[in-house]
Amino acid sequence: MKQIRFCTILVLLSLTSCESWLQDIGLKDIQRFDGPCTIILSDGSVVETPYNIEVTIRTEAITYRDEDGKLWSLFREDYESFSCGGN
Repeated sequence: MKQIRFCTILVLLSLTSCESWLQDIGLKDIQRFDGPCTIILSDGSVVETPYNIEVTIRTEAITYRDEDGKLWSLFREDYESFSCGGN
């Protein structure tokens, strides 16, 4: 019984360390980017956040926090591009 638990734990740990594989098979749909981040909106205006952003891989929606800590979401048609972490 201990061997089964040990093997199960090893499998779970190996799966969590393979993020790209999890994304490929559809088990992970969120990609996190380290802040600060700049988002260029479709109308040409710019949103800057000192925090990380999360992008849903399937829909490409961005979730971010503003300077006040409020949570916002932008859909793919709302933004042109984004960059994070000094890139």
